[in-house]
Amino acid sequence: MSESAAGAMDVIYRHQRYIYDLTRRHYLLGRDQLIADLMPPAGGSVLEVGCGTARNLICAARRYPDARFFGLDVSDEMLKTARAAIARSGKSHRIHVAQADATAFSPEALFELSSFDRIFISYAVSMIPAWEAVLDRAASTLAPGGALHIVDFGTMDGMANVARKAMLAWLAHFSVTPRTNLQDVVRAVARRHGFNASFHQGRFGYTAMAKISR
Repeated sequence: MSESAAGAMDVIYRHQRYIYDLTRRHYLLGRDQLIADLMPPAGGSVLEVGCGTARNLICAARRYPDARFFGLDVSDEMLKTARAAIARSGKSHRIHVAQADATAFSPEALFELSSFDRIFISYAVSMIPAWEAVLDRAASTLAPGGALHIVDFGTMDGMANVARKAMLAWLAHFSVTPRTNLQDVVRAVARRHGFNASFHQGRFGYTAMAKISR
């Protein structure tokens, strides 16, 4: 794990973790739609890369009571909040989280699994410098018939220029950089592994949703 990357995220979230879910719910759009689209098989395994506060994992565990859930994050500070939230939810027996570098994590070492039926990444791609490697690593750990779901900021090319510039400048304060070439990278990763890919953007290009299917 890159100590500098982990340290940088801890600095950002040391205090923000207490208000993260409350302040983000109005502009991190598409998260609940992603969860609805997961549809893991009964008894299946679901991994969230960049699980943060575990908000998504808890929502998904409630929706899919027959699946097992796992999460990884580089920030130990965020995982403190995640573990507390999981305990409060009463789902500690079904949700397990661990600290790891998303570019080179080992399912076996972290969770004693060889692969996952579903993997999802929610608004983490825009915060991880080596995000292309994250997508490639995630795709490589999909089980046969598995799928990687991604939701993040889109190109925002449908927004008025002034509004788009203001939004990008605001996001930059939180070390967030929308990946305008996300579609190209998703399709390239899918081709490299022999998988299929789909991609679409929401209204005004605000959100981007992608899927890589094995």
